[in-house]
Amino acid sequence: MHVNLPDKRYYSIGELAKAFEVNPSLIRFWEKEFDILQPKKNAKGNRKFTPEDVKNLSQIYHLVKERGFTLDGAKIHLKTQKGRSEDFDLIQKLESIKAQLLRIKDQL
Repeated sequence: MHVNLPDKRYYSIGELAKAFEVNPSLIRFWEKEFDILQPKKNAKGNRKFTPEDVKNLSQIYHLVKERGFTLDGAKIHLKTQKGRSEDFDLIQKLESIKAQLLRIKDQL
């Protein structure tokens, strides 16, 4: 899944929920379940996600929603693949290129 977000330092949970097409409650649930999601919270308790959090969230989304992993299976996979996130980055870049090419094709 290609996530369309502007370049910012911090993203709100609403922006991420809209980009991933999920409910904010699911993101809050994944935050509790997965240690790699560590959004910053302001004094009011509002979550602010960094681009690194967005990358981790997209990995979780890919494993759970697209590949059908269970939560425990996704946790194990993320721990064993800790240093091998380059493959996921490459896949994300290729999906972005594919989306751009499809937009160009539709404009022709």
